[in-house]
Amino acid sequence: MLNQDILSISIMPLHADDSILLAKDAMNDLHVAHLPVIREHKLIGIISEDSLLNATSDTMPLHRLQPFLSGAAVQGANHILETVHLMNEFNLSVVPVINKESDYIGCIAAVELLKHVGRLIGTGDPGAIVVLELDKVNFSFAEINKLVETNDAQVTQLNTYFDAITSAFYITLRINKLEISDIIATFQRYEYKIKYYFGEEHYDNELRSNYNHLMNYLSI
Repeated sequence: MLNQDILSISIMPLHADDSILLAKDAMNDLHVAHLPVIREHKLIGIISEDSLLNATSDTMPLHRLQPFLSGAAVQGANHILETVHLMNEFNLSVVPVINKESDYIGCIAAVELLKHVGRLIGTGDPGAIVVLELDKVNFSFAEINKLVETNDAQVTQLNTYFDAITSAFYITLRINKLEISDIIATFQRYEYKIKYYFGEEHYDNELRSNYNHLMNYLSI
């Protein structure tokens, strides 16, 4: 999924000669804290709401605030994950999109980006979520996938995250079924540390079945 495919068509850029007051009104109407500023189809930067509020006059043109404009932007032909990174790094509500010639071709709003990222990682797909915590050196997707498949399920999404503060390595799995008792039991049997899991547990897994058989045997 490319940046140029998810442009927020409802958000129009500001122009360098627009007034501070016009920019404030535009941000208020669009419910954003940033807007691109262009001159003759070229991006000259992003103006923030804070910069507008600190301006000495509402009649001042935006180009007078050029030293306060951010140069953050993404290429239209790049993947949307670049936009996620830039938006997080600079705490932006809108990210401008340009082409190779630095022509302004549109922008991506945080709200729209979140929707597309949700589709990308399958947040609307049915299934369970399992979060494993382990040492990074011990990470093997092949083994994890095999353990899931032995329980007649599949991994439909896998994401990793390394916490530099705690040195913990987390793997988040989305699995294509809700009843995950057997999968949880399998991970535990192979000494995986399960941080969280979200699904259904009906207690009809292999360990529970073996336990019940043992109890029945001891009662005889």
